[in-house]
Amino acid sequence: MKKYIYPTKDEWAEIVKRPHLDFSKLNETVSKILLDVKLHGDAAVRKYSQKFDQVELETLKVSAKELQEADSLVSSDLKDAIQQAFGNIVRFHEKQVFKGEKIETAQGVVCWQESIPIDKVGLYIPGGTAPLFSTVLMLAAPARIAGCKKIVLCTPPDNEGKINPAILVAAKVSGVDEIYKVGGVQAIGAMAYGTESIPQVYKLFGPGNQYVMTAKQQVQTQGVAIDMPAGPSEVCVIADEDSNPMYVAADLLSQAEHGSDSQAVLITTSEATLIAVEEEVNNQLSVLPRKEIAEKSLENSKLILVHDWMEAIAFSNAYAPEHLILAVSNYEEMAQHVINAGSVFLGKYSCESAGDYASGTNHTLPTHGYAVAYSGVNLDSFCRKITFQHLSEEGIHSIGKSVVVMAENEHLEAHANAMRVRMNNMKND
Repeated sequence: MKKYIYPTKDEWAEIVKRPHLDFSKLNETVSKILLDVKLHGDAAVRKYSQKFDQVELETLKVSAKELQEADSLVSSDLKDAIQQAFGNIVRFHEKQVFKGEKIETAQGVVCWQESIPIDKVGLYIPGGTAPLFSTVLMLAAPARIAGCKKIVLCTPPDNEGKINPAILVAAKVSGVDEIYKVGGVQAIGAMAYGTESIPQVYKLFGPGNQYVMTAKQQVQTQGVAIDMPAGPSEVCVIADEDSNPMYVAADLLSQAEHGSDSQAVLITTSEATLIAVEEEVNNQLSVLPRKEIAEKSLENSKLILVHDWMEAIAFSNAYAPEHLILAVSNYEEMAQHVINAGSVFLGKYSCESAGDYASGTNHTLPTHGYAVAYSGVNLDSFCRKITFQHLSEEGIHSIGKSVVVMAENEHLEAHANAMRVRMNNMKND
C-alpha cells in the first residue's frame, strides 16, 4: 500500500485518482458481440456461451426441476441466512415507498406525482469465483416491492451448464420471474434487445467485469436504461488513535479481495494507527484464500496520514468512496459532514460486510467517484415518477394570463393559443 504523510491539498486530486480503466480496446469487441446478439438472437447467445464459458446449452432458461435441485444442494444454514438477509432488505426498502401528495399550486390548479413501476427489468448476476447470490436479493427484493411486472435474471453457467445453487435459491426467495443461464456481454445484449428465449427489458441492473460494464454503457446509448455507471469496488476507512487496527485491516482486506482492480484507502489522524493497521493487513493477508487477488488490489491501495478529523472527512469527500467506514470515536459528529459516499458505516462494529449482506441497506452502489452525483440502488431505481395536473375553470383564471404572456415572449404562438382559446371560450362551455 502506498503511504502519504500529511499530503497538501494540492496533492489530493492526484491521490484520489482510481486505477485507470481503458475501455477503448473493449468497445469494438463488445459492440460486435452486441450486434451479433441483436441480429441473431439465441444462436449468437449460444455461440458466445460456448466460446467464453465453454458450455453448449440446449435450453437457456433455468427449469423448475433445476430450481428444485438447487434447493436440495444449499445448506439449511445458508438458507436461513438468505431468508434473514431478504427480510431485512425488504423491511428497509418497504419504508421507501413513495406517497405522493396533491398540491394546489394556485386556485383551481392541482398537481401531484405518482410512482409507477418499470414493467420489465433485467438483473445481471456475476458467477465465477465469487457467485454474488447476495446481489440477487439486493436487486430482486426492491424490484418486487416496487411492483415490476417481469423480473428477468441472467447469470453465467459453469462448463456443465449449471448455475450456482445459492443464486437460484436467492432468486426463488426474492421472487425472480425468469432465470437464464447466460453471462457476459451476450447476456446484456439478450436482455437489451430480446431474443427468441429471453425477453427484452427496459432497465438493466447489476455488477460485472469490464466487458459487462462496457456492454451496459453501450446499450444505454441505444435506449435501454441502466442502474448507474460503475467501476471496481472500493472502501475508505477513517480511523483515529482509538480505532482497533484489527478491525480496520479486516475492512480494508474485505474490499481488496473483491478483485485485483479494487481499491482500499485508509485515512487516519494517528501515525501509530497507520503503522499498526499496515502490520495487521500483512498478518491477515497471509491466511486469506484470495490472497493473490488481494495483494494486487493492495498495490492500488493507500494509507494516508492527515492532521485532524476535519481534514480526514474533507479528503474522503474529495475521494467520494463507494463505501465509507467511520471507525472513529466521534463518528456521529463526523457523519454530519459526509457529502460524497455511496454508503456509510458508523462506529467500530459497523463493518462493510454487514451492508454487503444482511443489514438491509442496498450494496449496489456508485463507484469510481460517481458518488458525487449518483445514489446507490433503492426503491426509486425501479420506478418512474409521473406528474399529473388538473385545471378547473378557476385554474384558467389563476394562471391563464401568465401562461399566455410567457409563451408569447418565447415566440411560441401555438402554446399561447392553447391557453387563449380556453380563456376566451370558457363561458360557452
